[in-house]
Amino acid sequence: MQRRVLRSTKIRWRAVGAAIALPVLVTAIALAGDLGPFGPPSLYLLAVVAAAAVGGVGSGLGAALVSFVGLNFYFTTPLHTLRVSKPQDVVALVVFLVVATMVGTLFARALAERERAERQEGELRLLNRLATRLLSSALSAASVKEFGQAVADQLRLDICAVEVTDDPGLSATLEPRLMEAEDHMAVVLDVPIESGAVTLGTMHVERTPVTAVFTVADHHLLQALAGLLGLAIERRRLDTEARAARSDAEVSDIRAALFSSVTHDFRTPLASIKAGVTGLANANVALGPGQQAELLATVVEETDRLTRLVDNVLNLARARAGDIVVEKELTPFDDVVETVLARLRAALAPFHLVAQIRDELPAVWVDPVQMDQALSNIIENAVRHSPTGGEITIAVTGWQGGIHVRVADQGPGIPEEERRLVFEPFYRGHSDARPGSGLGLAIAQAVVAAHGGKIWVEGVPGTGAAVVIELPVGEPMGAP
Repeated sequence: MQRRVLRSTKIRWRAVGAAIALPVLVTAIALAGDLGPFGPPSLYLLAVVAAAAVGGVGSGLGAALVSFVGLNFYFTTPLHTLRVSKPQDVVALVVFLVVATMVGTLFARALAERERAERQEGELRLLNRLATRLLSSALSAASVKEFGQAVADQLRLDICAVEVTDDPGLSATLEPRLMEAEDHMAVVLDVPIESGAVTLGTMHVERTPVTAVFTVADHHLLQALAGLLGLAIERRRLDTEARAARSDAEVSDIRAALFSSVTHDFRTPLASIKAGVTGLANANVALGPGQQAELLATVVEETDRLTRLVDNVLNLARARAGDIVVEKELTPFDDVVETVLARLRAALAPFHLVAQIRDELPAVWVDPVQMDQALSNIIENAVRHSPTGGEITIAVTGWQGGIHVRVADQGPGIPEEERRLVFEPFYRGHSDARPGSGLGLAIAQAVVAAHGGKIWVEGVPGTGAAVVIELPVGEPMGAP
């Protein structure tokens, strides 16, 4: 506080000194040479202007009065007295005093207007910068602290504290300098942070004397800044609610799709299993060995299908929870392909299979069980969409030290705008009437991503689609 008082005292003494020293200096210059009848008044007017520029209106008026006395005492006959012998000199002195007073006042006010305009321009720049900063990015405690720093710098505050009632994590306190023991006499102002009719918090500011008084312009600026911060806080709240609503909608969609999948896709194998077991258990129906074998094969096939559906649902749940754990082994990928093709031999029998596996493929660090499932899902997807007798091509080549796998079919193809959507759980194309849970490609994507690879869909010449996987060689789990 003492430093501020000393600073204010220096400003006042500077204004007083300018009001006295500048006319005295002009007097000395005028007395040093013969400047004619118009030289001294002109120099005194210049002194008044300079004093007004240094100390404001008061300093300009003081310089006008001192200049009036100096012009009378040193340059108006009789000299060295304050008496005036000629009426025209009286008129001249009065006109000088009036002109000097007007010049000093107008010039000081012009400077004050310029300073006010510069301040308003600075405030507008501050508002624009803070609006861009607060509304163009996610609001955080750091951005609120930057906001407080900018406000404190603009208004020369000792303390600027933002308290957000509903979200204390956004609250921030800025103290530009350490308060001294004598600085307790501070002007305090609490500005509500509002959005519409809702009060979201408070902006607490302090400034110590003698520059502590908050002007009307300061009040208006602080209210505008608090309103801007209120908009940013309200926007953050609405964004949070919107994200929560989207998440709830996604959960609802998944639940609805899962229910639809359970009621449709799960019911089919269960019905087949029940029919087969019922037929075998019915003692009133005589079945030959061939018929019994056929029913048993149906039961086994549908049981495997039901098992894959349940595994896909469980794996999707683990993928959504980020709980996919890979147990990597250095595996020749052609072994994975051959294992999958052997297991799906019956499903692939109605189609013309073309397997193109390059020799000397690099072994890759993968979880063979999970990669087996991912590749099985992709091939089953091709089987589901291929016409009977159509060609299914499986090509495995090297790729930048890793593996490039391409599974193509001759089905109806996938429109370009849907090629990303097919990896969403339960997604089924608008024109796709074939049975399926819509989980296979979603599981494959999760497995490939867990191995650091990429998967996408692309078109093929003619009709059909191809699912492409790129897998890096990788490294064993726990490797540095």
